[in-house]
Amino acid sequence: MFVRDLHTCKEIIAGDETILRELLHPDKADLEIRYSLAHATVKPGQSSLPHKLKASEVYYILEGEGIMYVDFESAKIHSGQAVYIPPNSVQYIKNIGNSELKFLCIVDPAWQPEDEEVL
Repeated sequence: MFVRDLHTCKEIIAGDETILRELLHPDKADLEIRYSLAHATVKPGQSSLPHKLKASEVYYILEGEGIMYVDFESAKIHSGQAVYIPPNSVQYIKNIGNSELKFLCIVDPAWQPEDEEVL
């Protein structure tokens, strides 16, 4: 069994300027998974930078509300929703609420720095 506690994961500022804590990654633990899982936070009034990944990504919104932008589409999002982001799509998320926007990021295959381009 492998258990990872969010509060023991190192907090980093990702290339897209979200506050990120990586929970699961096949390169960083002996895990037989293809995907990576991270917890992201965007502060009120802020947004991530436009970026794209070579892999597909899913955001699962845990807390807060925002606007999700994928290529030329946008949608208001809130807790309990999942957003699928196709590979090579320009994406970013804006926090439009009064509290932190918190969400999980699932990247398949697992996130790699060379697979991300911040625009």
